[in-house]
Amino acid sequence: MFEHLNLDRSLQLGLDALAFTEPTDVQEAMIPLALTGKDLRVSAETGSGKTLAYIVPVAQRILAETPARDGGTLGLILVPTRELARQVLKHCRQLLAKSPLDAQAITGGADFKYQKSLLRKNPEILIATPGRLLEHCEKGSADLRSLQTLVLDEADRMLDMGFREDVLKIAGYCSPQRQVLMLSATLQHKGLGGVARELLNDPQEVAIGQVRQPHSNIYHQRILADSQEHKDKLLIALLRAGGYKRALVFANKRIGAKRLAGLLDYHKLRSDCLHGEMSTEDRKQVMTRFNDDKLDVLCASDVAARGLDVKDIDLVVNYDLPHSGDDYLHRTGRTGRAGANGLAVSLVSAPEWNLMISIQRYLSLEFEQRKLPGLKARYSGPKKTKSSGKAAGKAAGKKKKNAKASTDKSKSRDRNRKNRGKTNSGDNQQPPVDGFAPLMKKKKQD
Repeated sequence: MFEHLNLDRSLQLGLDALAFTEPTDVQEAMIPLALTGKDLRVSAETGSGKTLAYIVPVAQRILAETPARDGGTLGLILVPTRELARQVLKHCRQLLAKSPLDAQAITGGADFKYQKSLLRKNPEILIATPGRLLEHCEKGSADLRSLQTLVLDEADRMLDMGFREDVLKIAGYCSPQRQVLMLSATLQHKGLGGVARELLNDPQEVAIGQVRQPHSNIYHQRILADSQEHKDKLLIALLRAGGYKRALVFANKRIGAKRLAGLLDYHKLRSDCLHGEMSTEDRKQVMTRFNDDKLDVLCASDVAARGLDVKDIDLVVNYDLPHSGDDYLHRTGRTGRAGANGLAVSLVSAPEWNLMISIQRYLSLEFEQRKLPGLKARYSGPKKTKSSGKAAGKAAGKKKKNAKASTDKSKSRDRNRKNRGKTNSGDNQQPPVDGFAPLMKKKKQD
């Protein structure tokens, strides 16, 4: 299809160099529509080729209109994380290698003055995280007045991370005539409709695959666990079993990812961790080692669930179950990319059983049960379950207590019954001591 799109020759050469001959479903649906200048709302699963689906029309429009050299940024791609910004920049530069266009990335955690110097060079395409770009807009170092195309990649994730107001403020610095392409894993996110109404003009929707559809080439398994110590043993055994080139292990918290990386390192497994509190330089070093096969396992918090595009990740392990079905999709979407097969294994303890059932029901998916030799859990699931598969509550079916038995027992105590009806009288009468009233002094005897 790429040959029939009448693309600029430099873009066609870039596609040829990348050996892209057949478009993916999202590319086939999105690129022709985007080239017409329409605003689009696009939903597609991770690993579907959506990055190229928006870079091609962004670059084609710039090359076709030959704007002034000092026109500022012409294509802006907003992304939620630094990792995703680096991945998009990499794809962008590969595609534009034969063209005169320049692409740069602006993210938090990097030197502000250095970024100002990059912006003074007027890169045609800018990839940025919202918080840092807004700083540049407010200080006048970013020029978006001539912007042609605004791309919101992983828009649902940006909203989840609290970037809604930043995105709207950045849009206020852009040309009112810009085209807007909004991409997300689903069109059903509760906040997307409001943002779309404010930024998009009569958008056309493109939905690739069913909503909440898990990747068809990923196998999903669960291993029951009794405790954190048991999970540690299961994780080590699972990773030592091999059969994978690279593995991602997810924990729900930063401290958990750091602990697991230390645990695996102690057991002579080449591992490191990735989390949101690391500096940009430290993240970059870790990802470089992972890509260069100097690490076999990366332990990560959810900062890595989106934006990582590393080849040959064969195994994703949910040491902690994610909080939602959407988060599960994004985590497991790091494997099984570009048509390859992948394996997702979740370690499930008793307190996580109901969450696992919720994720399965949300995704219409059944995890295959798996056991590791010599590490079978004592926990085999709840003894009683509801029709949904969730554990039945302990209090279910208990009879109500007899109302008569629940009356105040203090009325039957001997000390209360003995003093019933008696009152204090005389000069030495004292108010009852209830813990709040001050004590009264006794009157002196004559």
